[in-house]
Amino acid sequence: MSKKNNVSKLIKVKDSKIHGKGVFALQEIPKGKKIIEYTGEHISWEIAQERHPHDPSQPNHTFYFGLEDGSALDAKYGGNDSMWINHSCQPNCEALEEDAGKRTRVFLYAKKTINVGEELFYDYGLQLEGKITKAIKKEYECRCGSKKCRGTMLAN
Repeated sequence: MSKKNNVSKLIKVKDSKIHGKGVFALQEIPKGKKIIEYTGEHISWEIAQERHPHDPSQPNHTFYFGLEDGSALDAKYGGNDSMWINHSCQPNCEALEEDAGKRTRVFLYAKKTINVGEELFYDYGLQLEGKITKAIKKEYECRCGSKKCRGTMLAN
């Protein structure tokens, strides 16, 4: 069975109460399970900034995943269902970078057991250059509704 088929048995993209589309568990996903790879075109951050925004009507909504080396994955090009996983300040998944020789790969893992029908989330921990004002935090407002919500998708 291919990886794609294994993933399709685990998750499904559908409308989310949090924001737009989301990814939901089709079966119980045990803690520690590798769920899906975050795929996309591997680009420099400079190219990501040239492409920004993907949608001018939603300038802070992108499909970039910033990597520790300063580059990015752009899921708008070559992305998969992982691009629809929403942010939460109390996530049930975590994104981990793994060295794959010439290229870094990102995988999402279950931080806890995820029940059937539960939406998957990870903490985006977005980082911006310069001073972070209340207005900027508002632009990146979090709607996760968790008890520990910090009110923004920006990193602490």
